[in-house]
Amino acid sequence: QAQLVESGGGLVQAGGSLRLSCAVSKSRFSIHTMGWYRQAPGKQRDEREMVATITSGGSTNYPASTKGRFTISTDNAKNTIFLDMNNLKPEDTAVYYCKIEFLDDYKLNLEIWGQGTLVTVSS
Repeated sequence: QAQLVESGGGLVQAGGSLRLSCAVSKSRFSIHTMGWYRQAPGKQRDEREMVATITSGGSTNYPASTKGRFTISTDNAKNTIFLDMNNLKPEDTAVYYCKIEFLDDYKLNLEIWGQGTLVTVSS
């Protein structure tokens, strides 16, 4: 089963930038969607917010809160998912998780999450 390992989190001042990386170990299933999500302090797991997704075809999607500031990308082999975050704001403070989605042998849509990396934006 594929595993995800995030890195790149840390403390940054408002207006600064960070790049998050998510290393994806080999999966025998074809991944159709990769994404970054965040869980703000005090929020529950089911309140995680999508911040960026990218499909196997390269289509990206961002919510209004991150559009124009965040950029999701992958390396050519799709072994690493990147999230470039610019003009960071204190409200971007959260634990950031990467996630992959794929269909198993029974065409069930499954997902795997990483362990998360903390991003703290100071004002």
